[in-house]
Formats: sequence, C-alpha cells, structure tokens
Amino acid sequence: MLNHTTLIIIITVIISLAAWQNKTLFNRLIFYPPAVSRGQWDRFVTHGFIHADSMHLLFNMFTLYFFGRVIEGLYRPFVFGYGFVLFYVFAIVVAMIPSYIKNKDNASYLSLGASGGVSAVLFAFILIAPWESIYLFAIVPIPAIVFAIAYVAYSIYANKRGGSNINHLAHLWGGAFGVVATIVLRPQILPHFFGALLNPFG
Repeated sequence: MLNHTTLIIIITVIISLAAWQNKTLFNRLIFYPPAVSRGQWDRFVTHGFIHADSMHLLFNMFTLYFFGRVIEGLYRPFVFGYGFVLFYVFAIVVAMIPSYIKNKDNASYLSLGASGGVSAVLFAFILIAPWESIYLFAIVPIPAIVFAIAYVAYSIYANKRGGSNINHLAHLWGGAFGVVATIVLRPQILPHFFGALLNPFG
C-alpha cells in the first residue's frame, strides 16, 4: 500500500506532465486571481499540482518525499487516516490566500507549484527535529533550525524586493501554516521542540 506522501507525488507528477502537454488544461489549473473572483475557487487547490518546468517539479517533489514521509505519521490518525492529505491540501490553499488578497485585481498575476504545501511539510519537520541536517541543493548539510531562520529571512527580503517569478509570500504562509497546524493538532510537539533545540547533542 502506498503511503500518502508517495501518492501525492504520483498525482502531482501526472497532472504536471498532462498540463505541459495541454495548454488549455495548464491555463485552467494555474492560479489566476480574476478567474478565482469569477467563481473558480478550485484554483486555490489545482495550482499546487502543476509546475513551471521539470526542475521546479523535481525540487518540490524531492523535498516532499524526503520530509513528508517523516511527518505523515503525525497526521495520519486524523480524519479517518487522511489527516496528512488534508494538511497538505489546506497548506496549499492557506499559503495562497495572502497572494490572492494582494493581487485579486491584478490581471497579469499568475502562480503555480506545490511550494506552499511543501513549505508546510518542511516546517512541521523542523518542529520534530530542529538539528537534523537539511541538504541544500542535495549537497550542503545545514541544521534544520538554521535553514528555517535563513529561509524565512530570505523569503521576507525577496518578497519585499519583488521582481521575481517565485511566490515567496506563499512560502512564508505555507511554512507558518505547517507550524501552527502541527502545534494545534499535536500540542506536545512544542515542549519537544524546545527540549530538542536546547539539547542539540541529545
């Protein structure tokens, strides 16, 4: 039986590949604020299952595979065993809400990719293992908590600077959702996090 992380990856890869072959499908799934305002609210979810190119898809799915399997056990007991799936989908939706509010009248704004959900998964993992090594570009090991601080700082900076095709705002809100949802559903994770943080060699 496939775990839910692998199932999400398979579905995302299939939909991304299909969208690359079908421009009409691609345009229907991408997050486009004027279309959302006209009632196509499903775009809050569908944009998270398509990607700009193969590297975009590979990076997000590699990250999801590595960290999703670790935290899936935290959420699986909820909602008849589908807690992790709902956590991931809600993260994609919540991560996009600030961008929608900011750009709802912007006819040139587009956004796509699983980064909101992946950021939620990554930050939930950091609560569990703050000193675990995260490999930047799959090569450079960085303690998870250090990566989190640098990631947030860079995302805030890049979002304020603008001029990028990357939705840094979704990264921030996805990560925030991952932290808050994990603490709400598993309150014991907070003392665990601080205990682990204060005992890096424990």
